[in-house]
Amino acid sequence: MKTIIKIGLSLFIFSLALVGCLSLPAGNMEPGATTDKAQQVSDHFDGTRYFNPDTQQSSPSVPGQGLGRSRSKWMWHLVSSTGWPKWPNAEDSSPGPAPDAGVPEDTIRVIPVGHATFLIQMDGLNILTDPIWSDRSSPLSWVGPKRHKKPGIRFEDLPPIDVVLISHDHYDHLDLPTLKRLAKKGTPRSIVPLGCLNLVRGTGIPRVDEFDWWQSTPLSQDVTVTLVPAQHFSQRTFWDRNKTLWGGYVISGPSGNVYFAGDTGYGPHFEEIACRFSPIKVAILPIAPFQPQQSKEPRHNSLHMEPMEAVQAHIDLNAQVSIAGHFQVFQLGPDGFDDAVNELSAALKEQNLKSDVFVALEPGHLLEQTTDLARMRNTSSARASSVEQKAFR
Repeated sequence: MKTIIKIGLSLFIFSLALVGCLSLPAGNMEPGATTDKAQQVSDHFDGTRYFNPDTQQSSPSVPGQGLGRSRSKWMWHLVSSTGWPKWPNAEDSSPGPAPDAGVPEDTIRVIPVGHATFLIQMDGLNILTDPIWSDRSSPLSWVGPKRHKKPGIRFEDLPPIDVVLISHDHYDHLDLPTLKRLAKKGTPRSIVPLGCLNLVRGTGIPRVDEFDWWQSTPLSQDVTVTLVPAQHFSQRTFWDRNKTLWGGYVISGPSGNVYFAGDTGYGPHFEEIACRFSPIKVAILPIAPFQPQQSKEPRHNSLHMEPMEAVQAHIDLNAQVSIAGHFQVFQLGPDGFDDAVNELSAALKEQNLKSDVFVALEPGHLLEQTTDLARMRNTSSARASSVEQKAFR
């Protein structure tokens, strides 16, 4: 009986971790602590909670509400995974080689670590997005979504990181253990959306700045970062739904504009970002989780993009090249392991776009964008396959 109770409790915590409803904040810092900035009048803040101004599902009860499930049914679905295809066990793959300390002038280099973690090297800076090196996306180390692909860069091989960009407070994007490791490694600064300051400051990173949509700050003499809108939500506890903001980032420097979308559904914000920051040299766009075509459930989900929507976002942004994120690392929805990559390939063909304009890179591979040319190459000589073959296997 005790074993059954323990299993039941573990599954319950597992479900809560998946929907972002449990938190173990560092020290006395409370997630979503109110700051003076959070009191500002905004078209996406009602004085208590943030919301998506351009969608009817501005305050969803659960991440999968757009899939037509009630809260209890969705949570049970997360626990039982009934109808979810089985993903393979974690791959026994070697990470890529240690990245260079920096890149030449007029060069943008992006290396996916996995999920929403990317190393962006440009204009003398090393920038890390939504870093998670933990084995699980969870407040607990022994239960919750487990990695199916190892990080593409060993943590020990990271070059000195100048700034960490956090898109929102979900556990697969704001991982406290990884942020604490970065603080000990000497990372000096993090940028976060409104309400996340105290949570990230509690990790030991010396400087944490929080911003609203469209607010900018310099990262160096030549480089500026701007928090831009996303269509999503936030939550780490039972009581803090949408108490903190969510967003993406545009990094602007002499080598061009790089857009990191974070986690987002499809919406009009892509066209507005393009209007303000054209041309966008590199866009990093999520392509999962989503409802596969073979499912009997409706496909619409306003909180995450399916691959077809991601391709449309690429078109809206008029990006020179896009890199897929948020796939094949943590199983957070009913799509199969290869579904997102396969549907991305199909969507590109349907839009008559070449496969190299929107790529799904393996962790540890890189995309390098120079002034005149975007080129992708494998970072490991031991992996002879081309990036395109890896992306659309």
